[in-house]
Amino acid sequence: MSHYKFIVRIASMLFIVVTVASAAQSAVGAELDSGTLPYPVQLLLAKHKIPEQSLSVYVQDVTVSKPLLSVAADVPRNPASAIKLLTTLVALDSLGPAYTWRTTALITGPLNGGQLTGDLYIRGGGDPFLVTERFWKFLLEIRQSGLQHITGNVIVDNSYFDIPATDPGEFDGRPSRPYNVQPQATLVNFGATRFWLTPDPTRKRVDIATDPPSSSLIIDNEVKLTRGKCTNGPKDLRFTVVNRKNTGHVKFSGSYPSTCGRYALTRAVSDNTDHVLGSFDAMWLSLGGSIGGRSGEGATPDHARLLHTYKSPPVSEIIRTINKFSNNVMSRQVLLTLGAERFKPPATYRKGRDAIGQWLTRFGLDFPELFVDNGAGLSRHTRICARSLGRLLMTAYESPLMPEFVSSLPLSAVDGTLRKRFKNKPLARRIHLKTGTIDDVRSMGGYLLTKDGRTLVVVSLHNYPGVQIGTGTEIQNALLEWLYDR
Repeated sequence: MSHYKFIVRIASMLFIVVTVASAAQSAVGAELDSGTLPYPVQLLLAKHKIPEQSLSVYVQDVTVSKPLLSVAADVPRNPASAIKLLTTLVALDSLGPAYTWRTTALITGPLNGGQLTGDLYIRGGGDPFLVTERFWKFLLEIRQSGLQHITGNVIVDNSYFDIPATDPGEFDGRPSRPYNVQPQATLVNFGATRFWLTPDPTRKRVDIATDPPSSSLIIDNEVKLTRGKCTNGPKDLRFTVVNRKNTGHVKFSGSYPSTCGRYALTRAVSDNTDHVLGSFDAMWLSLGGSIGGRSGEGATPDHARLLHTYKSPPVSEIIRTINKFSNNVMSRQVLLTLGAERFKPPATYRKGRDAIGQWLTRFGLDFPELFVDNGAGLSRHTRICARSLGRLLMTAYESPLMPEFVSSLPLSAVDGTLRKRFKNKPLARRIHLKTGTIDDVRSMGGYLLTKDGRTLVVVSLHNYPGVQIGTGTEIQNALLEWLYDR
C-alpha cells in the first residue's frame, strides 16, 4: 500500500469515528432533551393500552437550568399524596425546623393538696403527633404538677381550628379508615384506635385491647377461637362500627385461628372529641387521678390559669413522619397551622392555602393551575402540573434546609412507602421519593442519584382509570430505571 493511500485510509477512519461519536452524542441529547417519553415507558403504556396523553413527566438535573425531559409537563393533574411535598416544604421553611406545637392544661379554680376545685381545660394547639405515649406523658406531667382530683369538669378546647364538620366517609365511603380522620386542634393518636387481638387457648377466647385505652368505647366481642392454619392473618374475622356517636360502639365477630397469634387492626371509630375524652379518662384513672364532674368540649374562659404546657416534636421530625408514611391527617394539621401562624387563629383551610400562596410568591414561583385543597392529597380536586412540582423540588434542593427536606422523603429499599421497592437492585438507596395513590391516580416526585453520580429531580403525574394498581408502579419503575442508566 502506498504512503498516500495509507494516509487517506487513516483519515477516512477518523472521519467515520468522529461522525459516529457526534451522531451518538446528538441522539443522546435529543433523547434526554425532548418532549418524547422514553421508549421503555412507551412500550408499557402500549402494552396496557394506556394513552400517552394521560402521563406527565418532568426531569431536571439539579446543576442545570433547563429540564432534561418534559412531557405534558404543563397539564394540571391530580397529584394525590405527592402534594405533601408542597405542604411539608412550606412548613419547614415558614415555621422553621425547630418549631413546635403546644398542648396546654388550664384550670379555673384553686388547687390545694392535689384537689382542683374547678374545671380542667385541655386546649389543643394542633399538634399533629400527640400519639398515645405522648398524650400519656402529658397527663403524667399534669399529675406531677400536683393535680390529682378534679372536682369539676374536664373540657377539651378545639377553638384553635375553625373547620366545618364533615362526613369522614365523604371521600370514599369508608369513614372508619384512619386516612379519612378529619383534623382537630386536640387530636390524640391521629384520631384512630388500634385494636389488639390476642388468642387465649386456655380460656378458648380472643382478648381485645385498645391503644389508646378508653373508658367509654363499647366493644362487643363475639369472636370464636378456632384451630387450623393462619394464612395472611385471620381472614374470617369481621369488624363492624355499630355507632360512631356517644364515644363509639364496635363489634368483632367471626372465627380466629389460634395460630394467627397477636393481630392488630387500626380504625377510627368515634368522634374525635369523644376519642380524646375517653382516652383522657382511662389514662387519668390509671395514673391515680379522679374526676368528679363531667366531660365535654368548649372554649377556655379568659380567667383560666395555665397549669402545664406540653410540646410536640419539632417540624423537622414531623415532616419526616408525614412524608415517610404519607400521613394524611398530620398533613391537614400542618396546613391549618400554616394558616393560623400566618393570619392568626382560628385556623381555616383557606388561610392555610393563602399562606402557601404567599410563600410561593416570595420564592418567585407562579403556579396558576395549583389547587391545594386540604394539603394531604386525599382529594378529587387537588391540582398541580409536573413542571410546577419539578420547580418546587429544584427550589427545595437549592435551600439551606435541603438536607432536612430530602431526608424526610422515603428512601428506596430502606424505609417508608419505598421500603419494598428496588430491593436488591441498583436503585436501592438512590431515590428519595414521595409517591401518591388514590383511585385513578399514581404519582411521584423526588430525587434520583444516577449511575454516573448526577442528582435528578424526577416528577411523574399519571391520571387514568385503574392506573393506581400495579401498572402505575410498573411505569414509574421503568422511567426511574431508564434515567438511572443514563
